Amino acid sequence: MGNEDLLGKSRLLTDEYAVKILMATVRSPRSAQQISEQFGIPIAACYRRIRDLEMAELIRCTERRLSRQGKRVCFYQSRVRTAALQYENGRLKVRFTMLDEAPDKDWQDVDLGDGSHKEDRR
Repeated sequence: MGNEDLLGKSRLLTDEYAVKILMATVRSPRSAQQISEQFGIPIAACYRRIRDLEMAELIRCTERRLSRQGKRVCFYQSRVRTAALQYENGRLKVRFTMLDEAPDKDWQDVDLGDGSHKEDRR
């Protein structure tokens, strides 16, 4: 996983709307409209965060249905089993475990611009 991906994913974990979308889609697929209504997220912001979460591969569209108006509606499902951020000794570390992948117990360092990018195999 590239360092920019790690930093972007880390940022999403601290974004209120992104976290609400992940929470809403853990148990079953939900549409952007359902998520927006349930959590009070403005619909435009909901679609932006969904796009960001999809690009980070933290959620995916699992099905498309036709609405009564004949429009295709995507239903999104979270891929995240666990996500963790850790700050230790001046280093930011992240760990993601996805539902559809083998568990990864390794923490990865996030390079914040100092040029160092290593994996910590704990």
